[in-house]
Amino acid sequence: MNTDSASYLLTELMSVAFLVCSPVLFVALGVGVLISILQVVTQIQEMTLTFVPKMLAVAGTIMLLSNWMLNLLKEFTEFSFYYAAGL
Repeated sequence: MNTDSASYLLTELMSVAFLVCSPVLFVALGVGVLISILQVVTQIQEMTLTFVPKMLAVAGTIMLLSNWMLNLLKEFTEFSFYYAAGL
């Protein structure tokens, strides 16, 4: 395996990792911002108020998108093995 092949596989790995992680991170960010705005408006300073909704939103996102995430990871793994076998 030369450096071009390794850099190509690493580039593909990073793009797949971004695709898998980004929906969960964006949902957590969105829920966190909404809860923070709610806390500022109502002047509630309870720390568990931010944690529980974020945890539920992230768990729901993972449950909804787990099939897509696992399929994407499976396809990348197959691609990596086929690509490595062709070298």
